[in-house]
Amino acid sequence: MDKTILYLAKKEVMDNIRNLWIILVTIIFTALALMVSYFGSMGQGWQNLQFTVMGLRELVKYLIPIISLMLGYATIIREVETGSMNSLLSYPIKRYEIILGKFLGLGFVLSFCIFIGFGISGIIIGLNISNADYILYLIFIFVSILLGLAFLSISMFFSSIIKSRAASMGLSIFFWFFFIILWNLIVLGVLFVFGKTQSYAIDLINPITPYFKSIDMSINSPNLGLFGLNLTVPSYYTIEIMYAILLIWIIVPIILTFLIFNKKDI
Repeated sequence: MDKTILYLAKKEVMDNIRNLWIILVTIIFTALALMVSYFGSMGQGWQNLQFTVMGLRELVKYLIPIISLMLGYATIIREVETGSMNSLLSYPIKRYEIILGKFLGLGFVLSFCIFIGFGISGIIIGLNISNADYILYLIFIFVSILLGLAFLSISMFFSSIIKSRAASMGLSIFFWFFFIILWNLIVLGVLFVFGKTQSYAIDLINPITPYFKSIDMSINSPNLGLFGLNLTVPSYYTIEIMYAILLIWIIVPIILTFLIFNKKDI
């Protein structure tokens, strides 16, 4: 890989290490998984990893997206506002290297926090239960990382098109609120007006949907369809399609970020 990209990625990692961001978020993920496993069972003690995953995914859909958005919303506009971007571009550095370097660095920070945070808790839980399904738990961690990278990519896109950090933060919060809070109401409206076929297709636009469905398919949990309703899931709802949609949410915003940043007058 290009040495410049690696240098920029390392800089993002070191900046986050210095402000203790990595340690704080890792502790949050560890504590969250332990509490879900032990206290989420109404005082019955440690539960298996499947139970833990089912409980964690409900919390992850709120936590990881907002952390990812807050991690990346200012990554470009902050350096433009402070003038450091002009200094950076005065060196023989290509603009795509800046975008990739920042994304890889922040992506490593986010992935590290998720993997270590949930990984430590998974080991602790596994030591206190029998027949721990570590493969399932690793799949959960992997899909959670994909979800985080998708929202990180989106936040960097916002940072490239908005002219101030405050506006970029506002747009990121609105995006989170729209897809996490309001989206189900929109899909529910489509379900009752147009039918289940259209509602299932529309629901795949939301990156949270492939996150949930891929975990459901890995666990082989009873599929209740939309909103717990007993509806038949379309044949194209496969784990491969779910992963592909998450990858699209990661790749497309980064490409758009580069195209916009490449034409940006700084």
